[in-house]
Amino acid sequence: MLAPIFSGMIVSVDAFFIGASLGLQEKCKFIQLVIINAVLFSLCMIGFFFAGWISEFIFFETGTLVGFTFIALGFWCIFGSQKTTLVGAAMSIEAMFITIGITFIFLPSSTVVIPVTIAFAHFAYSAASFFLARTRFVKKIPMRFSNAISGTALIFYGVMSLV
Repeated sequence: MLAPIFSGMIVSVDAFFIGASLGLQEKCKFIQLVIINAVLFSLCMIGFFFAGWISEFIFFETGTLVGFTFIALGFWCIFGSQKTTLVGAAMSIEAMFITIGITFIFLPSSTVVIPVTIAFAHFAYSAASFFLARTRFVKKIPMRFSNAISGTALIFYGVMSLV
């Protein structure tokens, strides 16, 4: 029971860097982060139920699907647009795929605790780093740096899923 919770918390660490990159944007408000995380929670729930349904129809290793998806999202975070709505959409879609991946790993004993943990961890990490990025010491860090770290974390998760 604890393994899915720890998995959800660990793979959500990239949200820390996404929250930091949003916090470094002067025009981004905390309410936008709350809205992004509300959408993220919805997508996590959809991903959980979708994973249970499609697992019956997938005849190949699900780690392959999850791995290539994480790698693609990681490259998008590094080289893609840095607009708040697009970063939020990427974080939400990434969380949905994390939910699908963890659900696949723990099937048939997967529970709704998986998407709830992933969504809560994403919000906690991104909110903490959002406010941390607003401090005068962190404001000196270029926004692209946190995006590169977040994208690299996703690529790392993707490679781990493929191995």
